[in-house]
Amino acid sequence: MENFKLLKIEDSLKNSLNKMNFTKPTPIQGMAIPAALEGKDILGTAQTGTGKTLAFSIPLINKLILDKNAFALVMCPTRELATQVMEAIKSIISDKINIKTALLIGGESMQKQLRQLGNRSRIIVGTPGRINDHLKRKSLNLSATKYLVLDETDRMLDMGFTPQIEMVLKFVPKDHQTLLFSATLPQNILRISERYLNKPERISTGATSVPIAKIKQETLQVFKENKYDELIDQFLARKGSILVFVKTKRSADKMVKRLKEEGHSADGIHGDLRQSKRDRVINSFRKGLKRILIATDVAARGLDIPLIQHVINYDLPQVPEDYVHRIGRTARAGSEGSALTFLTPDDRLMWNSINKLIDPNFKSAPSNLRRNSKIKRRGKGPNNKKRKLREEKKLNFKEKRRPFAKGERDKSRRGNDNSEFGFKKKSNFKDKRKSFGKGKSEKPLRETEKKDYSFNSKKKFFKKKLTKPAGFTNNPKYLEKQNSENLSSDGERKKFNFKGKKKFKSRNSRPKNFTFKKHNKKRRKF
Repeated sequence: MENFKLLKIEDSLKNSLNKMNFTKPTPIQGMAIPAALEGKDILGTAQTGTGKTLAFSIPLINKLILDKNAFALVMCPTRELATQVMEAIKSIISDKINIKTALLIGGESMQKQLRQLGNRSRIIVGTPGRINDHLKRKSLNLSATKYLVLDETDRMLDMGFTPQIEMVLKFVPKDHQTLLFSATLPQNILRISERYLNKPERISTGATSVPIAKIKQETLQVFKENKYDELIDQFLARKGSILVFVKTKRSADKMVKRLKEEGHSADGIHGDLRQSKRDRVINSFRKGLKRILIATDVAARGLDIPLIQHVINYDLPQVPEDYVHRIGRTARAGSEGSALTFLTPDDRLMWNSINKLIDPNFKSAPSNLRRNSKIKRRGKGPNNKKRKLREEKKLNFKEKRRPFAKGERDKSRRGNDNSEFGFKKKSNFKDKRKSFGKGKSEKPLRETEKKDYSFNSKKKFFKKKLTKPAGFTNNPKYLEKQNSENLSSDGERKKFNFKGKKKFKSRNSRPKNFTFKKHNKKRRKF
């Protein structure tokens, strides 16, 4: 098929394609669209950026135009890919076609999705997790689904969506057409196709594991300590937009923060971002507002950004197949691009696996790096003064925290002068404690300073001598005892500061009708 006008599709759909300037189909479109229009199941494999979205969207829309009661379901591995598929489908649907759609992805409002489903949306695009959520809520009915698309199926299986996919297929009637598309063709894809596809037509354009020929692939051997400096050098040497892949979400956030501090136009995307934030990041990068995009492998699939000139693999992927998807973000739609991969001595095994995937006859090459090589520290890039100031602060701090010589650390702990750190000398609690072990006591105690720590000596710590009367009483026995204790060694009575006089000499001299005054102070209530 050389032209979309030759397709046996409805005129309204042809007019929409003409308005979008879709005239010449790509190889995967020219092979898949005619077979899909005939109602055949398709097992299609093609490299990223070859136009697989239109390859299944055009037959899907044409089928729904002919059958007013039919529904279509498209499953994608990521929210970004689902959003892009939905945008591509909406761009083809004109006002005359009038087919409503619903986007079911995580991170979006459930109420909004329920309203879309309530309007009898006939094209459902979503991720397996959110589609299953609606099936459990019984807000989604797939009994009239006649057209099923599994996009980037290998990625969905790698992400662990196999149980969710099988659960969705239970709700889809057996009498339906299935289109399965993938960038690679591992064994698990073949098993799924044998189980769920009915005599599928095998369609493939080029080798599934070989990167696009228009991508210029380069490698740079570097130590981990030099990777960031080399990355800055690449930013300065290259023109155009740059997509940098890192291994973890934390690494992406740290790198974005550092690049922004140094004046680079950068942003990041990973799985922990909210959908609204991810959309803003992608749109700003797509419009050219941001030059550098730091991403994890969540962005390796389905990102349709035609302005990416360079892809840099700062970290190697954990799966060899992801390398093909990463570099496939550039050189899309027939354009040219470049891919640079940083290789450290620890990456040799993974790099050999990647090359064996691309070329089975590949032989591992020895690394040119040596461990005794000097680590280079460069200071290039915007706002170099800020970087120098940070490095000077670090050096000054390290100089103050110089390593202790032999014996200095113990002296400092015993309370030596710490004036160089800006602290006042304080008495050390450890100095006041006397040690009694062998080799711990520096000076022997004097004979007068020696203390008796036997059990019998403890009673002197607990014995308290009463120097004042314990209370008021007229008991003659107690008075005699107190008088004897209150006499000094010379026989004179000790003086007390007690101001008061006894009202009666004895109990018998007290009148019978006499009562002591009660204390007027009220008791405190707790």
